[in-house]
Amino acid sequence: MKYKAGDKVKISTVKEDIEGTALESSDPGIVLVKLKTGYNIGVKREDIHNIQVQRKEKKKETEIKFKEKKDLPYVDIIITGGTISSRVDYKTGAVKWVTKPEELFQFYPEIFDIVNVREIHVPFMKASENMSSKDWKKIAEICEKSLNNKHITGVIITHGTDFLHYTSSALSFFLRDLHKPVVLTYAQRSSDRASSDAALNLKCAALAARSNIAEVMIVGHENENDSCCLAMPGTKVRKMHTSKRDAFKVINAKPLARIFPDGKIDELSSYNPRANSGKVKLDSVFNDKIALLKVFPGQDPEILDSFIHKYEGLVIEASGLGHVPMSEEAKHDFLPRIKKAIDNGIVVCMAPQTLYGRLDPLVYSPGRNLVKAGVIFLEDMLPECAFIKLGWVLAHTNWKHQIKEKMLENFAKEVSDRLEE
Repeated sequence: MKYKAGDKVKISTVKEDIEGTALESSDPGIVLVKLKTGYNIGVKREDIHNIQVQRKEKKKETEIKFKEKKDLPYVDIIITGGTISSRVDYKTGAVKWVTKPEELFQFYPEIFDIVNVREIHVPFMKASENMSSKDWKKIAEICEKSLNNKHITGVIITHGTDFLHYTSSALSFFLRDLHKPVVLTYAQRSSDRASSDAALNLKCAALAARSNIAEVMIVGHENENDSCCLAMPGTKVRKMHTSKRDAFKVINAKPLARIFPDGKIDELSSYNPRANSGKVKLDSVFNDKIALLKVFPGQDPEILDSFIHKYEGLVIEASGLGHVPMSEEAKHDFLPRIKKAIDNGIVVCMAPQTLYGRLDPLVYSPGRNLVKAGVIFLEDMLPECAFIKLGWVLAHTNWKHQIKEKMLENFAKEVSDRLEE
C-alpha cells in the first residue's frame, strides 16, 4: 500500500476497483484519489483490500528549457485566473496558477510551435464574478503597452468563463484604434480532465493572436468535439450554457472566423484588419454608478426609487420589443417611476431581454410612451454589453449632452446592421 501523492493507483474495494491519481489526504483514514474525470473521491481505508501503484509520479525537473523559434511571432499572455491557466497540485487536489513561460510550455507545449511567448503578466487571480471595472482597466492598460510594442503581434488573455463577456465588452470600448488582435480564451473543464477544452482553446487563441483579425475577440470551441474553435466578436458574444465546452455563442451577428488546430482560418464576417503602423489608445474610463435591472410580471415599480439617489444610469432588460409592466393598476405601472428617474437625471436605457432580435418601441403605445419619457432603446445590443457601454459613456463628462447619441453610436460593432441567426 505504499504510494505517494501524484502516483497513478488502482484501489480495490469490496464493491469496485477505482483508478486515478493519489492525492495527499489530511485524514489518515481516508485515501484521496483524483479520477480521470477530474473529480476527487475519498475512500475509507477500512474498505480497501489493495492499492496497486500503476505508475510513479514523474520527477519534476529543476529547470524546464524551451527554445524560442526565430521565425515565429511574439505574443504576450495576460493571466487573470480560470482553469486554463492552472495546473493540478496532487498534494491538495486543487490547482496552482501557471505564471512563467516555462510552466506554460510544460502543460501546453503546442502553442510554442505557433508563437513565442515574450512575457506572462499576472495582474491578479480572480474568478470572473469577482472582477470590477478596476480589473478591466488593469487588463486594458497591460494590453495597451503590449500592443504598442513593435515586437508583439498580439495579446492572449486567459479568463474565467462566467462573466468573460463583460470583460470582452469592456476591452472593446477601452482599446481604441486597435491594430492587433486581442484574444480572450477560457476552459470550461480543467486540464487534468480527459474532456478538457483547455489545450484546443489556447492553441486556437495563439493562431488568432497571430492572424490578420485586429479585434477584441473570444476564442473557444465551436461544438462539443475538438474539431475547431470560433473567433467571436467581443461585444456580440455571451455565455449560453453552464458547462458545455461550446458555451459561448454569437448573438445577432456572425463569428469573425473559424479556426482549425492545423492553422487553417476560415473568415466568416468582416473585421478590422491588422495594420503595420498606428498606436492603440487607452480610453479606460468607467462610471460605476450604473445598474442592470431585469423586469418580470407583477414587479413592483417602487424598485426604481432605490436607483434615483444612488445611480446615474440604468439598463432595463425589457420584454418583447421593449416593454415593461404598465398596468391600469398604479402599483404595476413602471412609466411614472421611469419618468421620475429621468427627471432626476438618471439615464434609462432598454436592452432586449430576449437577447435575439431588435427592440422597436414604436409598434405599440407603451413603447411610444417610454420614448416620449426619454428612454433610450438600444436596438439589438446585448444587456451586458449595454451595461458596460453605459458606464463607459457616462464616464466621458464631455459627452454629458450627447448621451443618447453616444449610446446609439456604433463604437465596437455592438449594434448589428443586419441580424444574424
